[in-house]
Amino acid sequence: MTSPDPALPGKYARFERERRFLLADLPRNLPATALRTITDRYLIGTTLRLRHVADQQGGHRYKFTQKIPAERPGPVQGLITNTYLSRTEYDLLAALPARTLVKTRHSIPPFGIDVFAAALHGLVLAEVEFETDDAMLAFRPPSYVVAEVTEDRRFTGGTFATASREQLTSWLAEFGIDI
Repeated sequence: MTSPDPALPGKYARFERERRFLLADLPRNLPATALRTITDRYLIGTTLRLRHVADQQGGHRYKFTQKIPAERPGPVQGLITNTYLSRTEYDLLAALPARTLVKTRHSIPPFGIDVFAAALHGLVLAEVEFETDDAMLAFRPPSYVVAEVTEDRRFTGGTFATASREQLTSWLAEFGIDI
């Protein structure tokens, strides 16, 4: 008997409907309803991500996620499975080899707007999630959005975790953003 391919989705996977947008900066006239620091660890050679979320009140959440991208463009970005972890479980998995990225998420409805740190400083990316294909397709972004990058594989966390400053500068320049 052969074992199942670990890259295939399990029965707990759900469809992820998400659109991503590039911003030149945070919208200054819209206050965030919440701020969180997110540290993502993309486990090397896998479709797995380990996430630590720290909120302003001192709370911490830990999550282990598998994301399987859709095979073709469209309203469903792929399948996602989340498992919530204890700190001990997180610490154990954090010992695995991974590429790390850190960002601050500003909740500015309808978006979660991520402002990236370190080599990705200057990158501002907004995401919005949807329950249905119709809602996703009907969404019209606000005027402060520079470009939609939903189907541009360069603008995903897994790619950012391995991107150099030079690559990011080049990608953003294509959209008229100078960092």
